[in-house]
Amino acid sequence: FPKEIGQYLVYKGSISVEGISLTIADLAEDSFAIAVIPKTWELTNLSALENGDEVNLEADVIAKYVERIMLYKREEKSEAITMEKLIKLGFL
Repeated sequence: FPKEIGQYLVYKGSISVEGISLTIADLAEDSFAIAVIPKTWELTNLSALENGDEVNLEADVIAKYVERIMLYKREEKSEAITMEKLIKLGFL
């Protein structure tokens, strides 16, 4: 996967593959595995994919929100992001 998406991936987090939101079942530095339940396999185009096919990947948007907040706050040189602040802002 591209490095620019890797920073947003976490074990048991979400990733969209071809627009289908899936759970990351295993995560390494340069690869990941996804968990696909039988119903998802049956109702999506995932079963048509073959090993090595290029697919569209999208990272979980929550990770992007957190990154944006941290960058914005860093620019303002304000207080650190805390769990309490994330809860107050509606992220958790």
